[in-house]
Amino acid sequence: MYKQFHRYKLLLMVSDVLLTVLLLWATVKMRPFLPGRALDPSAALLPGVLIYVIVGLIWHALFAATGVYELRIIPRFTQQVGRFTSSYLLAVLMLTGFLYFTFRDVSRMLVIYFCIADYSVLLLIRYLLILYMKHSISGIRDVPVLIAGASESGIYLANTLKNDAAAGLNVVGFVDGDLPQHLNLPGPVIGTLQDVPDIVSKRQIGILFVALPESRGAEAEELIHRVESLPVRVYVVPEVPKGGPVNTEVETLGELVLIGIREPMIRGHRRVIKRVVDVVASTVGLLLTWPLFIVIWIAVKLDSPGPAVFVAKRVGENGKIFNMLKFRTMYLNQDNFQPPVRSKEEICEIVHKMEDDPRVTRVGRILRKTSLDELPQLINVLKGEMSLVGPRPEQPFLTQCYDHWQWQRLSVPPGVTGWWQVSGRSDLPMHLNTQYDMYYVRNYSTLLDLKILFKTIGTVLKGKGAY
Repeated sequence: MYKQFHRYKLLLMVSDVLLTVLLLWATVKMRPFLPGRALDPSAALLPGVLIYVIVGLIWHALFAATGVYELRIIPRFTQQVGRFTSSYLLAVLMLTGFLYFTFRDVSRMLVIYFCIADYSVLLLIRYLLILYMKHSISGIRDVPVLIAGASESGIYLANTLKNDAAAGLNVVGFVDGDLPQHLNLPGPVIGTLQDVPDIVSKRQIGILFVALPESRGAEAEELIHRVESLPVRVYVVPEVPKGGPVNTEVETLGELVLIGIREPMIRGHRRVIKRVVDVVASTVGLLLTWPLFIVIWIAVKLDSPGPAVFVAKRVGENGKIFNMLKFRTMYLNQDNFQPPVRSKEEICEIVHKMEDDPRVTRVGRILRKTSLDELPQLINVLKGEMSLVGPRPEQPFLTQCYDHWQWQRLSVPPGVTGWWQVSGRSDLPMHLNTQYDMYYVRNYSTLLDLKILFKTIGTVLKGKGAY
């Protein structure tokens, strides 16, 4: 529904990079004439062409990764402002961090002037582009739409289109057979399936959505044949069950159309960026904390007999079992203890962590309170078994309690921290936290990862729910 915005997306991607590089060059040239501390005219303000290339790459990569160019927000200025501003601040943070570790002699005032000018110009370009779009595609933005089938899929589609002005589609109404009087439709019923050709012609329908259930497949096929000669675009709306797949992908194999219903949620450039951040952060973290590893290892060994590092079986992405590493916080053989049960219902009773668990060692209480017991999981992150942010890896026996929709939390890599951890941690039931994990899965973005990481710092410092 957003194909008409592809060219505007490409225009923004190109103009963002070109204008940013041009404004950086202009700022360098204008710097001696701008207010601020006097500079030596003979001094080089920037080390060379390399900085221009790096700035262009940072701006493009971050804007693309954080959804600045998402088609559905291109015609919405208010959404663009929020998404663009947060992404721009992140880009500036990365640039200043890079300059701090490489070219520390670059003028701070130069960077400030450039960032202010660049932000203002790029935001102005977006505003002007949206004004242009409102005039240039005003005839396209009110496409009359007819929905064939007052099914759950048809009703959901109508409500979605009403709430999504950027799609530019106006639902004229529904067509179907005899309907219950109490059925609450988000639009009028203007005829039956037999009336579709006349309605399409008289009301100049631009798009026909066929949202008939699978049991009425013959009617759908007949309807499609009847409108073949009419100037109307036809889309078939598949019947998706409640709690259906979070992410699907349509592929072709020869003349067959294949629908993938268990595709990885994070793919493409977003997957690459997430993995790069994980590798860099885990490597830096291990290099900085290895002395702490040694101190904790010695403390755990002196406090109670047994290995310092505990290896636990956990369920990872797509249900794959892996060995998660933690500093041991319990007396030996206590973590694996489970009381005998007679049924799945007994296993699936609500489970909380105990605040005064007698199985936890003295050192273990400190490690849990400070979350230092999780440090070895940086090795899991480096190996690719986990990510810095994601749903916490579940114990295999608890996955037996899942309803079918809860398995969707395994469509992303498990994380050292996640939305659940910053929303209550152990104060919440262990296997009823999937509502928080599903929020993360359905709303994943690089910015959400960063938000969770920042909130994690505050949560750890407060020690809330950590025991």
